Amino acid sequence: MRMSKLAIAFIPFVCLITYLAYIKWHQDIKSIAHVKIIENGGRILYYPALKKFNREIFYGIMFDAGSTGTRIHIFRFKQMPKETPKLAHETFKALKPGLSAYADDPDKCTQGIQELLEVAKKEIPEEIWKITPLVLKATAGLRLLPGEKAQKLLDKVKEVFQSSPFFVRDDCATIMNGTDEGIFSWITVNFLTDSLNNSGKKQVGMLDLGGGSTQISFYPNSEKTLQTSPSGYITSFQMFNMTYKLYSYSYLGLGLMSARLKILGGTEGQHLKEDEDFVTPCFTPGFSYKWEHAEITYRIKGQKAGEPIYESCFKKVAKMLYKRVHKAEEIVNLDFYAFSYYYDRAAEVNLIDLEGGGSLKLEDFENAAKYTCKTMETVPRENPFLCMDLIYISALLQELGFPKNKVFKLARKINNVETSWALGATFHYIDSLNGIKH
Repeated sequence: MRMSKLAIAFIPFVCLITYLAYIKWHQDIKSIAHVKIIENGGRILYYPALKKFNREIFYGIMFDAGSTGTRIHIFRFKQMPKETPKLAHETFKALKPGLSAYADDPDKCTQGIQELLEVAKKEIPEEIWKITPLVLKATAGLRLLPGEKAQKLLDKVKEVFQSSPFFVRDDCATIMNGTDEGIFSWITVNFLTDSLNNSGKKQVGMLDLGGGSTQISFYPNSEKTLQTSPSGYITSFQMFNMTYKLYSYSYLGLGLMSARLKILGGTEGQHLKEDEDFVTPCFTPGFSYKWEHAEITYRIKGQKAGEPIYESCFKKVAKMLYKRVHKAEEIVNLDFYAFSYYYDRAAEVNLIDLEGGGSLKLEDFENAAKYTCKTMETVPRENPFLCMDLIYISALLQELGFPKNKVFKLARKINNVETSWALGATFHYIDSLNGIKH
């Protein structure tokens, strides 16, 4: 059968349409692979090129490399047009020890990183692995290491990340400065309490007590706070077309584990002599204990100080903390959430529920410290540092300027989401991807 002249003339047109459709499909795939980001209605829309998938859903992977462990947070976000993202789900897993434990043999850190990446592969649909950002941020554990050792660990993590199927940039593995840690934690708690972009709801402050550092962050309502705070305490940042100015500071070396060492009279990373022990009034007389911190094992003995344990231990703590932190008057009138070791120690002495958290007054920490120290000889505890830790927490909060009747909310999770800096850091990182040029 002969084709008509009309049909013959139509063939090039069909070919052209097919070619154009192919080009459009190829460009869509290219956009997907390169993380295309555009603006729509003044709001940042993430991955809008994902028309073959559900473009309202995207993921972010954040590794938290802390001083005592490495944790992976896999966040699934949902975003409707002209709205900021909402958190739909979080997957969390933690491994011990922290990256800093491999400082002398960086190759050994890769096994744990790979194990956590397998969790991400199972959680995230394979077709969007290439456009899911993967990031590791290290905290005080690596900040306390010599620079060369810390960098070798980060380089090893970067190698593993670059061989993964996820979206990785050159800044995929970095040490986070303390100020950013405080900012990201503040973002997390205010996002989870629906206070971040809600003008009718008062924003809350954040207190975090880690192993190597401790942070305080809040949104100043007082001009006096902005004018009288020391240099480095007020910081500005942008996120999702909003500018925030925060009081945020991280005290490196005042995390609970580092504080213990200072109270004992030790120096970070410095060994004692072979026959030398720490002697402290914060332990019961005659009690001896071996404590490992930052890969160094210390021998500690209790001593009789001539007065009750609480009073003698408190003097050691107060001396260590003297003039180390700044008081901001405004915090007296603000609501604060407290996390990490604040939570753990409160739960250990039944001030809050282990799973559900709760609220308490600063004086509750102080009273628990007095009781624990007084009963140490007759009621042995699994944690021999509990007396010292509780004294340190109550003293630290008072040094920061909180009165004894100040009420804090303690939570491990808010709306079923871990209350760490990881969510805030992921939000901030995703927003920074808007600067990518193609």
